[in-house]
Amino acid sequence: MMIYALQKNQIQEQLERISSSLRAFSLKLTGNSDDAEDLYQDTALRIITNADKYHQGTNFKAWAVTIMRNIFINNYRKRVRRSLIIDQTPNNYYLNLGNDGVGNEGETSVTIAELMHMVDSLPEDFRKPFMMAFEGYKYDEIAEELDSPLGTIKSRIFFARRKLQKMYEDAIRERA
Repeated sequence: MMIYALQKNQIQEQLERISSSLRAFSLKLTGNSDDAEDLYQDTALRIITNADKYHQGTNFKAWAVTIMRNIFINNYRKRVRRSLIIDQTPNNYYLNLGNDGVGNEGETSVTIAELMHMVDSLPEDFRKPFMMAFEGYKYDEIAEELDSPLGTIKSRIFFARRKLQKMYEDAIRERA
């Protein structure tokens, strides 16, 4: 028990000696002083709690920098995972959320009846797959039901959405 406490004190002393280097490295990694300080604190805590894993006689600064780099990478990966949506279709598309938000214009005066009229005005080849997708069918289920290739179904739904967006925008402009 006494040896562990002694080693922990030595670790803290070595950490104090390289503190300015670690802080500079954390700032270089994050590019932000607040995030850099958080990264430094996380690293210092990890170094102290894992003091028993440090092998005396090895390069302490390299060990500390490796810990900091790993924490930074793990935090980055967590942020990326949080901002990723996984589409469970058979093709496994990954849709990355960006800053391209679409505003909800629910306050406009286009009614549901008008929207349904727009949908009904689509050609049958586009309306049927669009409505099936709207009802919750998956692309492969729609393709099987309509006896069409999967790519054809996807493109028809895409073009139906594009056409409906144009019709909706035109209806909004007419009211303005």
